[in-house]
Parts: sequence; C-alpha cells; structure tokens
Amino acid sequence: MTNTLTMLEIDRVAKRYGDSLAVADVSFTISKGEFIALMGPSGCGKTTTLRMIAGLDEPTGGEIRLWGRRLNEDAPWKRNAPLVWQNYALFPFLSVRKNIEFGLKQRGMPIRQRREKAFEWMERLGIAAYADRGIDQLSGGQRQRVALARALALEPEMLLLDEPLSALDPHLRVRMQSELVRLHRDLGITFVCVTHSHSEAFAMANRVVLMNEGQVQQIGTPREIHRRAANRFVAEFVGGNNLLSGTAVDAGNGLMRVDGPFGSTLARAPTDRVLQTGAEVTLVIAADCIDMLPARSGTGNEIEARVLTLEFIGSAVTVFLETLGGAELRIQRPLHEIENSPLSPLSPGQTVIARWSEDEGYFLPA
Repeated sequence: MTNTLTMLEIDRVAKRYGDSLAVADVSFTISKGEFIALMGPSGCGKTTTLRMIAGLDEPTGGEIRLWGRRLNEDAPWKRNAPLVWQNYALFPFLSVRKNIEFGLKQRGMPIRQRREKAFEWMERLGIAAYADRGIDQLSGGQRQRVALARALALEPEMLLLDEPLSALDPHLRVRMQSELVRLHRDLGITFVCVTHSHSEAFAMANRVVLMNEGQVQQIGTPREIHRRAANRFVAEFVGGNNLLSGTAVDAGNGLMRVDGPFGSTLARAPTDRVLQTGAEVTLVIAADCIDMLPARSGTGNEIEARVLTLEFIGSAVTVFLETLGGAELRIQRPLHEIENSPLSPLSPGQTVIARWSEDEGYFLPA
C-alpha cells in the first residue's frame, strides 16, 4: 500500500562519462511503499539512474536524497537499499543458504540468528529444500529466488531490481511478475525496478518513469501512459497505438477532421489548446479501440483497408491493415472475438472496414 510520504528524491541528477551524457537533468520522487519501474530502450539511462540510487555510480550533477538527507557520497552499504542484479551475482562457491547469509554475516549478525533469518526467507520463497545445493544446481527461477532472499533478509526499506526477469523463460517471467507483486504487497517496502519491457512495467508498477536519451519522457500510472502518451516517442514505445499524421480541419461542433494517407477521420478537438485549420497534427488511436466490420455501418469513422498479417500473442490478436492510401493500421482484439466475427477466418488480402468513434483518440502535443 503506497502513501504520499516522499521517501526518495531524484533532483536534477546528471551523469557524464567523459564527453558522453548518460543521464541529463532527471527529476522525480518516490513515495514510501511505491513500486516504481524505470523503463525505456537500451541506453536510455535507466540502469545508470538505478546505479546512482544504489551508490555504485556518483552523480556528476544534482542530488539524490533519502528522507531529505543527501546520499550522493554515501557508500552503497550505508543506504539500506540492496540491488538484485540482472545476472543475480550469486557466489558460485557458496551454498544457497550461505549466499543468503552473506550480507547478514557482513553486518556482524551472530551465526545462529543469520541462519534462522536465512531459513525464514528460504521458506517464504519456496527454496528451503535447496538450502545446501550449489548455485550451479539451480534453475533460473530458483536462482532468482535466492537473489531476492539474500536482499530481503537484510530487511531493507527499499529494494532495487535491475532487469530482474530478463534471464527467465517467458512462462517463468510471468510467474515471477506475480511473485514480485505479492512480495511488494506483503512487505510494504519500496521497490524500484529497471526494465525495458512495458508489459513487465505495466504489470507490476504503481507508477512508471519512462526514459529516453538520458531524459524523462513521462511519469505516470500504467494506464495514464498507455492511454495518454506525452509525446510521439512514448506513444510508439509502449506499442498498441496507431499514429495518424495529417492536416487538421475544423469540422465544427467541437470536432476536428484529420486528412492524411489513411483517408479522413473525425476526433474531438483538444481542450488544452486550439488547433488551427491547416495545422499538421498527429492523432493517436489505441489499437484496442478499433473494431473490424465486413461492411460500412454509417456511424463513426470508417476506413476501408485490407489485411496484411495477423500476430497472435496468447489470447489476443493484432491485425495489421493497409488502407487504400497505403497507411498502416493495427487492431487488437481477443482471439475469441476474431474467431466469432462475421469476417472469420481472417486472411491476408481480405478487405475489412476499420471503425472507431469520434470520441476515441487524442492529439499529441505539437
């Protein structure tokens, strides 16, 4: 459960490596008990930001504050914020139990107490049966649990995770997502997780900090970022969006018409700014807000297109279409809906009508 008590402040933080600027003037806050995901493509600065929070890299500008106290020069072990590494960083010469005990031993905890604490966390994470095994005798999911147990045995107030699921098979990745969410809920501590996967970030985090080229592009809940991207990069990165670029024309009654390679479509005019007739604009329509029909219905926006290909992801289908003007559209629907549609079975080359309401979509900022 999160609250509004600010725990960590990232205040205009920057990091340079020689002439290269890895993180540029980044600012955001994290409240006690939040699950925050730092997300973005490779090289965006998310891992460098996490390393600065962990104390592994020192900022070249700005401040990191924990409970209002500057952390910039503090050593990693003074921050009570252990980092679970992408490759787990377990000691191959130690057993599972001794790996988990390692941080407690470094803190000077007596052997009996640290053994009890290690077994408590092995039981909690379902790895007690492997206590005396070597790390090389474990699966990827088991190693992940050992790394989590080692970090959580320290009873930190904040847990840092660097791409914690990237080395797992897809089915294990989904399972560990649920495990991390459960741990976060049960423990009530702050989680800060780096990932390049929007599906992971959206499934686990309360809020997402989306970065690109060393800068924050948007901060918000998964729903806010998915449904109202701050700019073109965000809309493209999160996926599942159609970006329709064209020329705006005032259609009256609070509507704008957008003319482009896709044809013409109507949308509600933005309330935060005035769009002039003739302005070049980009309208965002979520792929799951578009229906497919065998013929025109005479309502809403309707564009004729032909099927290019279908992509199956679990029980969802993304249908890629090409309009008469050569523009690409994508539609996402549940598989059962596609199978029970009058258009079934869909196949490449088939002609369909893409339909959506004038109330769907929004204009990107200029």
